[in-house]
Amino acid sequence: MTDASLAERAVLVLEDGSRFVGRPYGATGRTLGEAVFATGMTGYQETLTDPSYAGQIVVMTAPHIGNTGVNDEDPESSRIWVAGYVVRDASRVVSNFRAQGSLDDQLVDDGIVGIRGVDTRAITRRLRDTGSMKAGIFSGADYALGDDEQLAAVREGRDMRGLNLSSEVSTRERYDLPAEGERIGSVAVLDLGVKTSTLRYLAQRGFDVIVLPQSVTADELRAIAPDALFYSNGPGDPAASDAQVELLQGALRDGLPFFGICFGNQLLGRALGFGTYKLPFGHRGINQPVWDKTTGTVEITSQNHGFAVDAPIDGVLESPAGFGRVEVSHFSLNDQVVEGLRALDIPAFSVQYHPEAASGPHDSNHLFDRFRELVVSRNQDAN
Repeated sequence: MTDASLAERAVLVLEDGSRFVGRPYGATGRTLGEAVFATGMTGYQETLTDPSYAGQIVVMTAPHIGNTGVNDEDPESSRIWVAGYVVRDASRVVSNFRAQGSLDDQLVDDGIVGIRGVDTRAITRRLRDTGSMKAGIFSGADYALGDDEQLAAVREGRDMRGLNLSSEVSTRERYDLPAEGERIGSVAVLDLGVKTSTLRYLAQRGFDVIVLPQSVTADELRAIAPDALFYSNGPGDPAASDAQVELLQGALRDGLPFFGICFGNQLLGRALGFGTYKLPFGHRGINQPVWDKTTGTVEITSQNHGFAVDAPIDGVLESPAGFGRVEVSHFSLNDQVVEGLRALDIPAFSVQYHPEAASGPHDSNHLFDRFRELVVSRNQDAN
């Protein structure tokens, strides 16, 4: 095969030996990660820049990607985090008045190895049947490697089970955002892979937002003396985040109001004494139906998680870690996975999905208001 023809070929290799040949998209070379699929019809820029996708090769189920280009307003963080990108039809042109560049160029600039021209329906069906798998994309000179060598590289890649990734995506230093409008207090945000829209929504609710590295200690948190604590979304296995669980347990014992989303929900579950487990293929997309037991309504939500809290969805539970009564407040209508927790004896709640949902439905945005009301009520009681 000539050098010219090599440059036009790429292959996605799954852990089970499946191979899908296409064309390079973005940077060329080799990338390894966990193959997952995302079902959103819109919001590819928000997906790519979501730190929760660190370490994952994302397969887009929407067939046409890149037609609206990229801009400087929609990113959820300062860079693209996905390990690799898989699309069926990459747009050849950019057509949107907000576009400032093409997705292909952005992938090249950020060094993201991708593949286009593959049957993403077939890939998604395999992941649904088999579960998320280790995978690799090989293009350029790496495409010419032997099939066995490529498969061996994939199988030697990192496993998400037991993997702590928050240290890779968290801020290195504290930074602050001022409250917008009437100030109600301060909230310490543990950055486990936080998204820009989350911080904006907290500031809009009157919080001075203090964003902290995932390595912050209990003594450092107490010295800051925030009015509330927030745990963000993020990648990796919650069972590998004992330090963050212990930090949260200390804050709960101190009576600090708490709100967590996504990874923060899983860590609250572990702090309360429940276990977590890996889902077969996870929930990823902006069309996930969730039942809110408190209001009796269905919310269409944005989700991105591969792990879940292990707790019964019915009845009032006793926290195994000694934090009183707890109930599952939300659950998935697709598979009955826990989608939210509410502590009844301490001021703490969480949801598994993304109420900020910059690229998706805003059904759950009211949860930021609920958090605000919780903190205002606690401050009034204290006075």
